[in-house]
Amino acid sequence: MALYECVYIARQDISATQVEGLTEQFTSIISENGGSVAKTEYWGLRNLAYKVKKNRKGHYVLLNLDAPHAAIKEVERIMSLNEDVLRTLTVRVDELEEGPSVVMLNRNSRDERGGRGGRGGDRGDRRSREDSK
Repeated sequence: MALYECVYIARQDISATQVEGLTEQFTSIISENGGSVAKTEYWGLRNLAYKVKKNRKGHYVLLNLDAPHAAIKEVERIMSLNEDVLRTLTVRVDELEEGPSVVMLNRNSRDERGGRGGRGGDRGDRRSREDSK
C-alpha cells in the first residue's frame, strides 16, 4: 500500500466536534477500503489567504494515510460531495512523519514564547534608564 498525506479544510460555521465527526467518517471510509489512518492532527480554525465559498476562515485537519489508491479515490470523492469541506489536498509521500507536524511544532513554540512576542520593545526598560539619568 502507498503512503499519503491528506489535508482538508472545513467551513468555519461548523464546530470542532462536527469536524471530528467528519474526520471519523473519512477514517471509516479508508478502513472499509483496506487502508489505515496512521495519524490525525486538528490544526484549528485558521485564516484563509482568500475567500473560499464566502468563508474567510477554515478548520484545518491533517490525515496520514496508509491505503490503496482505490480508498484514496473514494475518500476524495466523498470529500468533494460534502458541503462542509471547502478544499482538499492529497499527496503521495515516501514516508510518514512520526512526531507532530511542522504546523503543530510552530504552534507549540509560539505558545511557549507567550504569543506574538513584544512588538516595539519593552517600554519599561526605557523609562527606567531615563529615570536613572
